[in-house]
Amino acid sequence: MPLNLAVISGDASYNDSQIGSIIKIYEDEIPDFENIDLIIVGINEFRGSGIDVKENSADAVRRKFYELHYWHKEISIADIGTIKSGSTLSDSYSAITIVLKELLQLKKTVVIIGGSHDNTLAQYFAYKEMNKIIDATVVDATIDLRSESTLRSENFLMEMLTGEPNMVRHYNHIAFQSYFVHPRMLETMDKLRFDCFRVGNVKEELSEMEPVIRNSEMFSFDIAAIKNSDAPASDCSPNGLTGEEACTLMRYAGMSPSVSSVGIYGFAASKDSHDLTALQIAQMLWYFIDGKNRSLLESALNDRKNFNEYHTAFAEVDTVFIQSKKTGRWWMQLPDKKMIACSYKDYLFASSNQIPERWLRAQERDV
Repeated sequence: MPLNLAVISGDASYNDSQIGSIIKIYEDEIPDFENIDLIIVGINEFRGSGIDVKENSADAVRRKFYELHYWHKEISIADIGTIKSGSTLSDSYSAITIVLKELLQLKKTVVIIGGSHDNTLAQYFAYKEMNKIIDATVVDATIDLRSESTLRSENFLMEMLTGEPNMVRHYNHIAFQSYFVHPRMLETMDKLRFDCFRVGNVKEELSEMEPVIRNSEMFSFDIAAIKNSDAPASDCSPNGLTGEEACTLMRYAGMSPSVSSVGIYGFAASKDSHDLTALQIAQMLWYFIDGKNRSLLESALNDRKNFNEYHTAFAEVDTVFIQSKKTGRWWMQLPDKKMIACSYKDYLFASSNQIPERWLRAQERDV
């Protein structure tokens, strides 16, 4: 595997219940991945945001993560270190893409910590090189489609969503803040049949984001979506998601049977206060593992004895909803018999002879 990794630095002692005592760590050689479920890799590439940070922000998160207690013994974890930044930004993207592609081809779930949000593009390139069509979900206070900006961190979505060949089947944007987004940008996203959710709506019905994330393969989280008081290194806005809401979204990502890579971006340790943002990200990672552990409970959709099945009709369309007896999650059937993730709210809409918006949007994308 063509890795270019920095060794994790620093020695610490942990008790037998802390993550630092059980995680397999890259020191002198790459760990054996055969029985590993989740692989953590750090990056420290910030040049896409216009700054050249000479610090190891990924290690700041590691120090806090390793101190947390290990509750999920069914999930085995490895940390393969930090990818060294290249001589150019493009070189760094290439290194991240190569490492991620290798790990995804091994059918591993990968979590990337550190770096500016434009590294999402390198995350996406790994799927593109594998010729894998994906659903992608991004959590961010802004929508980084500013074609007039010279900063990669402000325009990378343009290439990701419009570049050819394009591997994005569907795109979701969670927790944008309206005053940071040009109205015409939302009109463009809607014309492309992409789904964008305002932070206020997300906070009001956080559970509605679970089926949104469940359908995704790629998940990217910019800590700019978290309000400054809960993540001091996030200087985007005094408003936004709370730390608890960020952890819940990460738990939803862990519960998804599809999500294979997660990036948590935007953290520069030099901006942090009392390591609180590092701890916030560490706890988000913990909740991702918690969700992944919970996902082990779920049955395959074709194992119908573990699901409640409901037949209903709306707008002269007969369809089927199923609910997991183990986790309580819902799915609904499209006219082509494909099952997509949904919520109890969608079932209630259908039962009252209304077309669920999630069903309608899925149909519009298939036209």
